[in-house]
Amino acid sequence: MAGETSKTESVYQRLKSEIEELHLPPGTRLSEVVAAGRIGASRTPVREAIRRLAREGLVDSAPGEVARVAPISLGGVRALFEFRMVLEPAAARMVARDGSARPELLRPFRDLLAEFESVRDTAPRANQAADAGTFYALAERFDQELIAATPNEPLARTIADQRGQTTRLRNVAHSDTGHLVDSLGEHLRMCAAIGEARPGDAAEELTRHLGRTLRTILDTLARGPVHGTQVEVEA
Repeated sequence: MAGETSKTESVYQRLKSEIEELHLPPGTRLSEVVAAGRIGASRTPVREAIRRLAREGLVDSAPGEVARVAPISLGGVRALFEFRMVLEPAAARMVARDGSARPELLRPFRDLLAEFESVRDTAPRANQAADAGTFYALAERFDQELIAATPNEPLARTIADQRGQTTRLRNVAHSDTGHLVDSLGEHLRMCAAIGEARPGDAAEELTRHLGRTLRTILDTLARGPVHGTQVEVEA
């Protein structure tokens, strides 16, 4: 049983990563037989992984039909970010608020602030390939630290459940490195506000960041192919 669970988790992580990184672009058929042969697994863990990805909104699956990687729709992008702009600023506000009495909640954001400052100081443009990779890793850490520090468990879990769709869209947004300077500045301000226990500013900065990211993604989708892959876009 443990082996089956481990195999299902491995297949799930593999397919999820391929979808998030756009190696499996929107609309790609996910035949259980084909996926099992490619990955080197039986159909059962593949089937379970596809079901899990469908619950997370990364796969469209209907009885009697071959599953497909979920399309990226303009309406879906807007709806996701409207949801995130309710959840994540609330989480940032809670962490900054509770950090006044629990300094350990703020320490990761102070550490991240120093690392973001290092990226800014060593590569002011932050849009060269090597620097971009460092920035992306730090941005992902920020998101994970926010989830880990959020004192409200249902809120943290709900934010975590959106990570797959969020990561895929982040890769769309990051296809245009010209926006990295702005994003770096936003992360500096978000980390500072949380690390200094300023709840209102933390929520405001995160809301502003999500709004700009939404505009970047919509602009990028409007221009066409992303990472050399034609992204299927529904209105």
